[in-house]
Amino acid sequence: MKIVFVTSNKGKVLEASEIFAPLGHTVEQFLDNGEAPEFSEPQSDGIEEVTISKMEQALMMLEGDPDEETAIIVEDAGLFIDSLGGFPGPYSSYVEGKLGLDGILKIMEGDGNRSAEFRAVVAFHHLGHTNIFRGVCRGTIAHEKRGRGGFGYDPIFVPSSSDGRTSAEMSTVEKSSISHRGEALNKLIQFLAPPSM
Repeated sequence: MKIVFVTSNKGKVLEASEIFAPLGHTVEQFLDNGEAPEFSEPQSDGIEEVTISKMEQALMMLEGDPDEETAIIVEDAGLFIDSLGGFPGPYSSYVEGKLGLDGILKIMEGDGNRSAEFRAVVAFHHLGHTNIFRGVCRGTIAHEKRGRGGFGYDPIFVPSSSDGRTSAEMSTVEKSSISHRGEALNKLIQFLAPPSM
């Protein structure tokens, strides 16, 4: 199956490609005249509503349902920091662009509660139907940026199930095995290939 990932984030496409490759599925980024798509995001406190809206927009961009050998994926994710009441949540990408990681670390200076979680919602559209898959990764916010890998908030997020490294200090395969996006995509894989009895 060819999976078209409608996103402007090449890092997400790479992570999905490595997860789906062992099953023989290819993942490619949707480009319109060589450009990544621009979504109009609804103002919402939940990422699920944003993901559903993105899928509706993606299907309009693609001008209808693809053939049976092609599926569409859109995904939205957010970092929810406990002591900040879930901020930045669904506005994570916008906040990262405006404040940067240094801005988040500055806001949290002296904060003893550094617990947070990443949440991801993946929408998968195939043969006229859309299915939703969710993933969560609990962790903490580091006191400084560490690592050169990943993207987004990875340099300041330490997953609870890691060995103390930030997501940016892990390989793509390591990160995907415990990340919010990896969990959601693995649920999708189980949906596509349920275990034999």
